[in-house]
Amino acid sequence: MKSRRTFIKKTSVAASAVSILPNLILANGQDKTDEKLKVGLIGVGLRGTNHLNNLLKRDDVLITAICDIDPKRIEIALKHCAEANNPKPVVFGDHKLHYLDLLDLKEVDAIIIATPWLWHTRMSVDSMKAGKYTGVEVSASNTMEECWDLVNTHEATGSHLMILENVNYRRDVMAVLNMVRQNVFGELVHFRCGYQHDLRGVKLNDGITPYGKGVEFGEKGISESKWRTQHSVLRNADVYPTHGVGPIAAMCDINRGNRFSSLTSSASKSIGLHNYIVENGGTNHPNAKVNFKQGDVITTTVETTNGETIIITHDVNLPRPYSLGFRVQGANGLWEVDGNRIYIEGKSEPHRWDNADEWLKKYDHPLWQKYGEYATGAGHGGMDFFVINAFVESAKQNITPPLDAYDAAAWSAITPLSEVSIENNGEPQDFPDFTRGMWINRKPYNWIKDTY
Repeated sequence: MKSRRTFIKKTSVAASAVSILPNLILANGQDKTDEKLKVGLIGVGLRGTNHLNNLLKRDDVLITAICDIDPKRIEIALKHCAEANNPKPVVFGDHKLHYLDLLDLKEVDAIIIATPWLWHTRMSVDSMKAGKYTGVEVSASNTMEECWDLVNTHEATGSHLMILENVNYRRDVMAVLNMVRQNVFGELVHFRCGYQHDLRGVKLNDGITPYGKGVEFGEKGISESKWRTQHSVLRNADVYPTHGVGPIAAMCDINRGNRFSSLTSSASKSIGLHNYIVENGGTNHPNAKVNFKQGDVITTTVETTNGETIIITHDVNLPRPYSLGFRVQGANGLWEVDGNRIYIEGKSEPHRWDNADEWLKKYDHPLWQKYGEYATGAGHGGMDFFVINAFVESAKQNITPPLDAYDAAAWSAITPLSEVSIENNGEPQDFPDFTRGMWINRKPYNWIKDTY
């Protein structure tokens, strides 16, 4: 297996960026391709540590600062830096706003934010105001005001923001994107996607009880149960839409010749987390009395200005296998991830599904064909390598990233819009035009062209 260090040494930095970014727009006339990118990480929990490890494998990156309010996570991050022979980074984490001091460092060019959701926008805004190239984990925003904060700050400062949506780089997703670009499905009509993932063991985890049996969250929880579960208590919305809608947005050129126009949302009853607590903690456990506001299944239908419809499902509080539920449908056929099946008119036997394996192999994306082996072990089937690579190469040249501030705002807006729609019995909600009309002339990214 070839190492990612070898990949970085032998690969042209500029070409790596161009292969995923057709429209290279330099900001402030800066070009940092000839020096190491100095990266600071805000949040080194499980997700942040995964990003750290992938960055440490690169010879063109230097980790200069880390921030986390959990001393145990700092200790782990420093150990990984030492093992990778990265000089000890400056450490921040004495209090929740200590990250602001990190942003003052001249020795930091780029920032990766992997903190609880409520901090994503404020940290991203502060980072852009500090002139840092900013990468933020999903979702980027919680409210409509925050969505506009991202766009307005990007436009006011000229600092770039990339939403680190790794599923856009999943191998089967990129193969289907390749098929879309080559018109295999014909004119696009309809999509389905979502986040369908049994997270009861994540949301109710005290770190002591065997996984899958815990019933604690908040102050008594660990990791995501400390903060994520509270969203289910207080919000009835699709709070995590980007894993599904991000890849679909790329396929139908959202913010680049197309945009989301409106949505409607509905929510089922909420019983999943309550039943789980009763089953594992008993009817007398204090959390059995918690009223979880979030419906167990949130269904959102989005319409686009070009006439496509997108059904997005959020389903994380009931027992089920994992699936992002992708379906891509056009005039000539469709692909569905569940069942790994495809039907193409004139190619498939009439009224019968084909196994998708041969199609996905035939249309395997050029980036995966050439560099998939370097992604081994990067996390999430290798797609974490590609999303971090896109971030680093974009940041080194200070160019517009493939998934930018307008994407972060449009995708994340599904959360507050779905919340209002559900509260008003499915009333349609209009999407703001975060590009202020620029979507009409912005060109789609050429994800296919490989310029190596």
